[in-house]
Amino acid sequence: MRALLQRVSSARVRVGNEVTGEIGPGLLVLLGVSRTDQEADLQLLVDKIINLRIFEDDQGKMNLSVQDVGGAILVVSQFTLYADCRKGRRPSFLDAAPPAMGEDFYERFIAALRAKGMTVATGRFGASMAVELVNDGPVTIMLDTADWQKQG
Repeated sequence: MRALLQRVSSARVRVGNEVTGEIGPGLLVLLGVSRTDQEADLQLLVDKIINLRIFEDDQGKMNLSVQDVGGAILVVSQFTLYADCRKGRRPSFLDAAPPAMGEDFYERFIAALRAKGMTVATGRFGASMAVELVNDGPVTIMLDTADWQKQG
C-alpha cells in the first residue's frame, strides 16, 4: 500500500457539487492499493499514519502525531500512486489493485482508522473528485509498505 500524507490546516473533497468529506487540522491521506497488498500492509500503514510524529510541539519540533494533536484524517482513494512511468509517455497502472480489491482495502483502511479512535472523513471510491487543501508546513510524506518489507 502507498499513502501520500499531507499535513493540513484544512482539506475537503468534492464529487460534483457535493462535499463528501471535510476536515480542519490533520492529515490528508491519498491512498493507493496494489495487487499484492495483504491485511498486514493495511495494519502497518494505519499504525504508522496515526503515530507518525509530524506535528509540531511547543518548541516547534515535529514531535507529535495526528493522534496526539487530536487531528482528523481525510482519506481519498488514489490508484494513480501506482503509476509506472518507466516506459513510454503513458503511465501503466498494472500494479494497482483491481477496483473491487481496491475498494475493499479502502473501506477496511477507513474502518481501521476509526477503530483506533480517529475522526475520519472520506472521498468516494472510484469517483472523479476535486480535492482542496491547505498544506501546513508544507509537510508531504510518502509511505510505501513494500519498502518496509524489504527492510525486514
